[in-house]
Amino acid sequence: MQPKKNAKADLQKRSNLFLSIGLIAGLLASFLLIEWKTYDKKDFAKQQVYLDPLEEEVIPVTEPMNNPPPKPPVIPDVIEVIKDEPELKEDDIKSTETSLDDFVEPEEIVEHKPDEEVETVPFTFIEDVPIYPGCGALKDNALRKNCMSENITNYVNKNFNKNLGSELGLSGVNRITILFQIDTKGNIINIQARAPHAKLEEEAVKLIEALPQMQPGKQRGKPVIVSYALPIIFQVQD
Repeated sequence: MQPKKNAKADLQKRSNLFLSIGLIAGLLASFLLIEWKTYDKKDFAKQQVYLDPLEEEVIPVTEPMNNPPPKPPVIPDVIEVIKDEPELKEDDIKSTETSLDDFVEPEEIVEHKPDEEVETVPFTFIEDVPIYPGCGALKDNALRKNCMSENITNYVNKNFNKNLGSELGLSGVNRITILFQIDTKGNIINIQARAPHAKLEEEAVKLIEALPQMQPGKQRGKPVIVSYALPIIFQVQD
């Protein structure tokens, strides 16, 4: 007869599970054996802390001090009586109250009007050009412009120090730009000069400061500030 096997009693189906359980149990036992520690009883004895009994603090007994009683106050034999000062007379204080009669009616109050800003107009667009001395006889504004420009050019050519360029070591063509204004009284103001050398700028400013006073220019019948540009070009001879 052949033995019949029960499928439920076959342990080979679960051999992998039992093998895994056995490996886990072996690893756990090995870990516990490795981590297991023992301590010697002598080490416990060395690590104990011994506390000495506290000494009782002796508090000294303080005795009360026998201080002598305070001395009685000295009473003088004769008591001086201070007389009252005589009554002082108070100065009469004048009243500061004022009545309506004391007020003075103010005169007519004149409101102060702020000064109007003076308009600045370029020389090219001025309606009534500033009149250079000697150009007043001309009636046409264009003729007055030409007359003023010619007189300023002649004045510069006559009075400018032409040797200054060579003295400063300059060469070739040099240009000086001068800007100035003629105010509402005909005076020269706000002179500015730009040149290749500072000495040339100083010479140009002195030259324009010496210009004669003119009649102020007008725009729409009111005196205005007129701005003027003057280029100076000169060549230094080598």
